[in-house]
Amino acid sequence: MNWLMVISGAIVGAPLRYLTDRAVQARHDTAFPWGTFGVNIAACAGLGFLTGAATATTVPTALQHLIGPGLCATLSTYSTFSFESLRLAETGAKYLAAVNAFVSVSAGLGAAYLAAALASRALA
Repeated sequence: MNWLMVISGAIVGAPLRYLTDRAVQARHDTAFPWGTFGVNIAACAGLGFLTGAATATTVPTALQHLIGPGLCATLSTYSTFSFESLRLAETGAKYLAAVNAFVSVSAGLGAAYLAAALASRALA
């Protein structure tokens, strides 16, 4: 049953990542990968909220699998983040590459922490 929940979440997460990335990137005329940045921060916040909720109360295992390794894991994309950072550096935008790496990691950790704290407080 757990693997069905992971697959169900992934069926939503992967296309949502692609469509969101394309929609966001189409609205910005910049080399910075705003679409990937956005989906990665959203996934970090979702996983943080799930973690905080599971800490504060009982979250059914099936729901944890649906949201965690299903939806959020396929919504986020470390490989695209890495590729886009490398591409920025290779095309001479080394500053943007460094900003992307630093801000993405910092914002992802911050989003996960804040969402976990929010869930812990809201559900306690």
